[in-house]
Amino acid sequence: MVFDILKGCKILEHNDKMTVAEVGASNIREIARALFERGYYYSSGMGVDERPINGRFAMYHIFNCDTEGRYVVLKITSPEGSPEIPSITPVIKGAEWSEREAMDMLGIVFNGHPKPERLILPDDWPEGVYPLRKDFPYNKKLPPSKPIEKEREHKKDVMEIPLGPYHPSLHEPEYFELYVKGDKVVDAEYRGFHIHRGMEKLAESRMTINQIPFLAERICGICGCTHSAAYCQAVEDAAGIYVPERAQYIRTIMLEVERIHSHLLWFGVVCHLLGFDSGFMHIWRAREYIMDIAELITGNRKTYGINIVGGVRRDITEDKKEKTLKLLDMVEKESREVLDNIAEMKELRERMEGVGVLPKKEAREIGVVGPMARSSGIDTDVRRDHPYAAYKDLDFKVPVYKEGDVFARFLVRYEEIFESFNMIRQALENMPPGELINDEYEIPPFKLGIGVTEAPRGENIHAVITWGENMIYRWHPRAATYNNLPAVPIMLRGNDVADAPLIIASIDPCFSCTDHVSIIDSESGKILWRGPLKEGVRRV
Repeated sequence: MVFDILKGCKILEHNDKMTVAEVGASNIREIARALFERGYYYSSGMGVDERPINGRFAMYHIFNCDTEGRYVVLKITSPEGSPEIPSITPVIKGAEWSEREAMDMLGIVFNGHPKPERLILPDDWPEGVYPLRKDFPYNKKLPPSKPIEKEREHKKDVMEIPLGPYHPSLHEPEYFELYVKGDKVVDAEYRGFHIHRGMEKLAESRMTINQIPFLAERICGICGCTHSAAYCQAVEDAAGIYVPERAQYIRTIMLEVERIHSHLLWFGVVCHLLGFDSGFMHIWRAREYIMDIAELITGNRKTYGINIVGGVRRDITEDKKEKTLKLLDMVEKESREVLDNIAEMKELRERMEGVGVLPKKEAREIGVVGPMARSSGIDTDVRRDHPYAAYKDLDFKVPVYKEGDVFARFLVRYEEIFESFNMIRQALENMPPGELINDEYEIPPFKLGIGVTEAPRGENIHAVITWGENMIYRWHPRAATYNNLPAVPIMLRGNDVADAPLIIASIDPCFSCTDHVSIIDSESGKILWRGPLKEGVRRV
């Protein structure tokens, strides 16, 4: 247990899955470092405006330990009337983005942060305006921004190549700046956060507890079910809500259906980037069967709308079960045939082997998750290490490779989808009878809850603080891509420029899961700008 590390801290909550401790400013870094050395990696951070409750700001640093099956949450509060909190980024690299996000959105000042410039808000966002503070109305309109011009210092002895924010090989808006000597990438920078949908603010301001799952499902256009499940689990965790066993099995089935279709989509994209478009078309043809399964069970091909707090909204009848098993056999047969051929093609393997390597040490320090972590030798999987839904009843293997290159990521996902086929069959055969939903519950005020799922891209974590019977005080979803993106510059260094799109795609990035801010003209409603302003760029 971690009580030796947390000695002297106030324990706010402790159960079999999570320990929450209030930590002082004088020892927050020491405790964070000790947790990391014990095997706890940085999972997520949530800034909270608690002034209506106690006159202070708070930061919740969430650490995960796979071997102990436990999350430890370090809560640190600012002095009353001040937004200042010590930064833990100097000792925990993975905390950098979470702290910078809280700076931008809440105005929390992290003393000692090595990179305090804006991450999410544009450079010309008005000073002193913080969207996630409780006194900032969700429908407030800001005046149009003024153009900014900045002189830009260019790096010497390298060529600067912009990749994005719109590029034929990138499927969402993202911007990578590559610094190149000859045809080799010597360094890279990522600038993102181009789109803001205001989900957290909207959920906290005007949505009920059971409206939010449908919003959460739209965080990602590929794997939304895992977000709605994580949100529901967070509320269920905070309120101690029992979820019927049959509902747990149906959640598991849909999460694995989603994993298969997401991975098959990724395989198709990789084939396209490798110039093997016939492979792309064959894989996406096989993927149609798994989309048919999703539609059969939920009525929808993608946004399933199946999860609500306390259970699920759709059952799997015997007729649906038999049809699902037949479709499953078809997609597995076709997927195996195509993917085996791809893995054996020398031309494709040479483009992936030894390319975009992420060493295990850097992967652990940053806190990468999912196939990214498992392909760099980190044996981690939330389904096994923090069992939820029906995963504790299923038999499955977690593939781990140590090479850390693009091909290792290919192999991890290859093995995972065939594990998913078996897991769906197990769940269908062993699904118990019973109710689908428990709606007999009460929501206590100001309770912290955490919900985690192993999304196709890795650990998704949703943290909520309840507000009472039907509202949420604070909701903070963190998608897997948020943790994986900081590793991309490391993976790009030393590789050919031509391989940059493949390396970026190998993390299976979902930028819509992470992006946050846009500026809108209050009169015309026209979007003027999305994301941080690059120096030297004139906004018109």
